[in-house]
Amino acid sequence: MLFMFPMPPRPLLRSAFPTLAGVLSLTVLAQPVLAQQVQLRCDGTLLETQGSAEQKRSIQRLRFSLGVEAQAPTADAALGALQQRLAAVRTALQRLEVGELEVTSPSTFSRPAERGRAAVTSASLRVSGVVVPARLQALVREVGGLEGVRLEPVTPQADAGADAAVRRQLLRAAYQDALAQAREMVEAVGLAGVPLPLQVQILSGFRPVPLARMAMEASAAPPFDPGELPDPVDRLELTARFCVR
Repeated sequence: MLFMFPMPPRPLLRSAFPTLAGVLSLTVLAQPVLAQQVQLRCDGTLLETQGSAEQKRSIQRLRFSLGVEAQAPTADAALGALQQRLAAVRTALQRLEVGELEVTSPSTFSRPAERGRAAVTSASLRVSGVVVPARLQALVREVGGLEGVRLEPVTPQADAGADAAVRRQLLRAAYQDALAQAREMVEAVGLAGVPLPLQVQILSGFRPVPLARMAMEASAAPPFDPGELPDPVDRLELTARFCVR
């Protein structure tokens, strides 16, 4: 997207994160800038464009999350049943060589007795971790099929070690996209001069694509194929302002 603004010869105030002034120079900030302002001056025409870039990456591992639940007439009995089911889940996950295993503390919910229905207490907790793609079938069938277990969509993840390099590539590509749009606008409307970078604001994020899988009834059915999972996609978007004199 592109916007063009005729600019009077006076300074503009804009919050910047990060800022391009004169020549392209990027400052990586660990935390958002809350009160920083920078003066931007354009004695000409201000062009604003929005650039974007994305890159598919190969799947290195799968992040999963599941809920474990048990019910009983009393809270103590429900917690005891939950503990037994958690033990079965842990055993199954150990066979899958799960990494980054996390288990939340249990919570309980009591439903009082009603006409024709006895009082009951539900106890539940959550378990999460990562497995290699080759373990998808076992995760779904051996863990997701356990009593009281609710398996949620898995999230394909790429190699985190390459994140910095991929981000640099996306930044360059997104900026070049914005710059190309600015040059096209300069040519289209017959402006003199070339677009000079004035300010860039970056918004970036990871777009995981979840995939829901349920345990299958028939043991002879085809296995869940990790090759069918959607690839992780990294995307970067930015807004760039250029000055044409």
